[in-house]
Parts: sequence; structure tokens; C-alpha cells
Amino acid sequence: MAADHPEGRRFGLSKSRVTAFEQCHRRLWLMVHRPDLAAVDEAAQARIEAGHEVGELACSLVPGGVMVEATDGLASAARRTRELLEAGWSGPIFEATFEHDGVLVRVDVLTPSGDGWAIAEVKSTTGVKDYHLGDLATQVWVSSMSGLNVTSAAIRHIDNSFRLEREGDYVGLFCDVELLPAVSETVAGRANVVAAARELLARPEPRISRGTHCSKPFECGFARHCAASEPPAPEWPVALLPRTGKTVAEAWAAQGIFDLTEVPPGALTNATHERIREVTATGRTWHDVDAVVAATKGWAWPRAYLDFETIGPAIPRWIGTSPFQQTPFQFSCHVETEAGDLTHSAFLWLEPSDPRRACAEALVSLLGQERVGAIIAYNADVERRCVRGLAEACPDLAPELEVIAGRIVDLLPIARAHYYHRDQRGSWSIKKVLPTVAPELAYDGLEVGDGDAAQQAWLEAVRPETTEARRADIRTALEVYCERDTEAMVVLLRRLTGVVG
Repeated sequence: MAADHPEGRRFGLSKSRVTAFEQCHRRLWLMVHRPDLAAVDEAAQARIEAGHEVGELACSLVPGGVMVEATDGLASAARRTRELLEAGWSGPIFEATFEHDGVLVRVDVLTPSGDGWAIAEVKSTTGVKDYHLGDLATQVWVSSMSGLNVTSAAIRHIDNSFRLEREGDYVGLFCDVELLPAVSETVAGRANVVAAARELLARPEPRISRGTHCSKPFECGFARHCAASEPPAPEWPVALLPRTGKTVAEAWAAQGIFDLTEVPPGALTNATHERIREVTATGRTWHDVDAVVAATKGWAWPRAYLDFETIGPAIPRWIGTSPFQQTPFQFSCHVETEAGDLTHSAFLWLEPSDPRRACAEALVSLLGQERVGAIIAYNADVERRCVRGLAEACPDLAPELEVIAGRIVDLLPIARAHYYHRDQRGSWSIKKVLPTVAPELAYDGLEVGDGDAAQQAWLEAVRPETTEARRADIRTALEVYCERDTEAMVVLLRRLTGVVG
């Protein structure tokens, strides 16, 4: 093992910090010197926790291994790893810890391989990402330079074809992609990268303008800090255009145009982009009432407005489910008569057990037997997949559930084709459209305000340590949020068709 490097102790580097350096030099500098400036990202924290859960499961599937604990710090973990190897340990090692030239890494799974060792870097994704190669290269470089004979290096990722057949049986959930030859060139250059990172950290904060690197491969928590040192951004940046907006923005920036209102009329060849430009520049909302009426006149009454909230864990929780399969645990449904009468029904499952049977029965009871006409959703593919997933899980209810799925219609393309307000800023998300027609129904101030928050709320609610009082608060927050989604659809369709009130 290499001795501690004095600069390494001052500016300790790790796999994640090397990745940050390669994403943006300023990000690494801020991570080390001003971590207090990072915005709190609860979604990112949730992903980290999910990654830990995946890593623990991956270790549990490798028999005969020993875990290197870091309860007394990473230095003690490195010593423990060295002791195991020097004592001739020939079994798997979990979180094997190595240090070289001031860079410290922990190998998720280290297993004997021929006359050497195989490194497996566990990822909670369903395939290999570009940044995984850099992570793996850092692991190989540090462990090899520490004296380990690395004969294999793989990304161990989740196999999305896996299906849970028996409770607790996760054999086959992971698959390996061997990448040692693919990362060899990157490994050879790691010493230079580390030296550059260390030199950067010894200098004052670098000034790097924001750009696409701010979100690839990860959203940077320092974006607000960096923005404060830059000139004010245009009120209506060209990049707000949907889909190819960033590419279009780069082309216009080369001509010195950064604000969408400054793009010449007719210069955008994409019809949707040109409409957004015109609405943004003039402030006049695009709204073709007659077209909306014509497009929706065939939606039979009484109309139901349906929205699901789902949970899609990386590790399948219930028999018959696959990794990241979106399983509904809640729905809200408003039913509207042609006379304008409105009733609301809801379902919410806050138990760790499989919610699908109860959800399917509640849905059939409410919407089966053709009790309603059109079933309206916003981005209806999600609702159709949910209903058909319930049909697969509950074969006896499948005929009625398939009828329900067949009656689902989509309000999103209607809004996209016939309505645009500049405050949507290039998005037709219902959370962007709703404030332009009914600001009193905006999602601001809700404890649960989006789908990610709903998933995290459900996970908190089903934890054994969550108190009944807290669970009751979560139930209320989820009910308010999901009901707001279907109420939003009711109001939006009324406004789009010219109905006031």
C-alpha cells in the first residue's frame, strides 16, 4: 500500500471528486472549499439512499464475503483491507478500501479472479453510462497502484429483464459488463487528472460559466452560486424552446442573440418553436377554442378525470414486478356530468404490502361496467400502462381493466396543439399550464408538489419507524396533491373549451 500523500491529506480526493472534476473544475473546487454553498437536493439524496440499498443487496448475493467497515474512518478501512490481503484472504471483500497519491476509493465488490482480483462497481442503473467508465478507471488506477493485481473490472448493473418470482429471491437481478480493456487508456491518464485536480484545489476559485456541463452527468448543486457571478440571464432565453432548444440556442448565440424575443419573426423553421417565439414576443396567448371543442366533442359523458401516483423501486418489492416498474399506490378521480356536476373519489395505499389488488378493485368499482364515458388523463400513456399493469397482476379483473384502459383519452396533445401562454416557458407540463388559466390552483405551497415528492412521501410512510401522526400527515399531503392533479384537468379542459367557472 502507498503511504499517505501530504497533499492528499490536505485536499482528499475520491472517486466522486474525480468525477466532479471531470464534469466541471469549479464544481470540485466548491465541493472541497465551499460545500455550504450547495443547494439541498432531496431527490439526489433519495437516489443516493436507493444506491446504498442496491449496493447492500449486491453484496448479499455474493456468499462468503467480508465487509470492510469504516466506523473508525476510511484510514482504518484501508488498513483493514491491507491486513486482509497480506494475511492471504481468498474470499470476496466488500468495500475494500485503497489509497494512492491522495486518492481514496472503496471497491463495492472485490472477488478473487485467477491469480488476481476482480473489481465490480455496483450501479443502480439498467445499463452502463458514460460516466461509469471514469468511475471504474479511478477504482482500477488506485487499487492497481496500491499493489493489487486487477485481472477484471466490471460495472455490475441491474438487469431490467429480471422479474421477482419468489419473495426475497434476487438471484439474477444484476449482470456484469467487463470493461477492463475499455478503461485501460483512461487508467493510464489518471495520474495526470489527479495532479491537475490537486493543482486546481490549491488555487483560488475558478471562474467557469454555466452551460450544458451543469447537468451532465449530474445536476450541480452550485448552479445558483455560479449564476450570481454572471451577468443576468435573458428573461426569455432561446433555450426554453422544447426538445431541441439548447441546440437552437447555441446556433443563435453564435450570432449574438440570446433572448427569444430578439429572434427575427419567421426565422425558426419548427412551427411549434415559431409559435412559442411569437407568443413570447407579443405576450398574446395562443388559444384556438374552436379546435379544442372539435377535438374533444367525441369524449362521452359523464367524463372521468384520472391520475395515478406510482412507486418504481430499483429493487422489485412485490411478486411479478421488475426493476423500476411503476406500480400505482394512489389515484384520484373526478367525475363530471354534462350539466357540470362534479364528484371526487380517491384511493391511497400506505402499507408496505403490494397495493395492486386493492387499487385494481377500487378502480373497477369506480369506473368499471362502463359507469363513465371518456376517461381523461394528462400524458395518458402513464395511466394506460398503470391500468394494464393492474390487469396483468389481477387476471380475474383484466377484462374490465382493459375496457377502462381502452377508454382513456389524452388531454396533453390537445393543450400542446391548441394552447400556449408564454409563462409556460416552453413546457406543457400541467404544472406549467395550470397557473396560466387558474393561478389559484397552482402547486406552490403543497407539502407534496410533484411525482418524485409523492414517491418519497410513500417510502417514508411505509417505514416501520414512521409514527402514526407523521403517517397521517403524509396521507393528507398525498391526498391533497393527487386531487389537485385531477381538479387541474377539469379546470383546464373547461377553460380550453371556453367554459368559464
